[in-house]
Amino acid sequence: MPGAGSLIAANFTYNQAKPDGLTIGHFIGGVVVGQVLGNPGAQFDSQRFEWIGAPSRLEAVCALTKTTGVIDIKSWMAAKTPVKLGATGPGSETYDVPRVLQAALGLPMQIVSGYKGTADIRLAAESGEVGGTCWGWEVMKAQWAKALDAGEVRVVIQAVPKAQPDLAKVAVAMELAKSEEAKQLIQVGIHDQSAILRPFALPPSTPKDIVRMMRRAFQETMKDPQFRAEMQQANLSVDPVDAAEIEKVVASMTRLDPALAAKLRDILGIKK
Repeated sequence: MPGAGSLIAANFTYNQAKPDGLTIGHFIGGVVVGQVLGNPGAQFDSQRFEWIGAPSRLEAVCALTKTTGVIDIKSWMAAKTPVKLGATGPGSETYDVPRVLQAALGLPMQIVSGYKGTADIRLAAESGEVGGTCWGWEVMKAQWAKALDAGEVRVVIQAVPKAQPDLAKVAVAMELAKSEEAKQLIQVGIHDQSAILRPFALPPSTPKDIVRMMRRAFQETMKDPQFRAEMQQANLSVDPVDAAEIEKVVASMTRLDPALAAKLRDILGIKK
């Protein structure tokens, strides 16, 4: 169910899908954040979804092409011309992550949104239309492997709580934050969102026995040897987030300091 960065799917799951366990919503965490921050297009209450879980967390990184001349975070900070970053649109990691990093760290960038997907962004980067993008590392390294291996694309910053093992020498955003506000923006705008990157949810009022069954099935799937082998073969990580943690993250977002919430709304382009 495409449309509005999966917002249509979230609205449908909440308002129209029958709560009988036969319809499961799957949408990006950005729409949840948008609802909490007051996006009028989000016609749902995130705390009333019956969350099932999410298969992985967002390991956000920003990668730039060799032609930009940027080889690390220092050279990016010193860039005289803002680096163009391709993005799909608000609510996606390709848009929200760079916007937060731009606000928190002062990185010189220009976000070019409107691309249909990351495949189009990759093509735009390789043709020189944009200089790179911000994206989940576990997917980027699988789908952009050739350019990364050839040195045509380089990861210059990672927006994760702890550096990825295979990116040990790449700068970590939180360690570059110089103020408490900058740290809070990265924590709430990126790290907290990472737990709800691609959640599965049932409509409100779904019978509790069905909810328990779905949660148990999800957890067993995440541990299934055949499933994990297929994910490893596809070079995709499995780092599941259970329903309780998603509920905790969503609840914490509803208790944001009003000033910080207003700042995030401005950064992410959410109009109440």
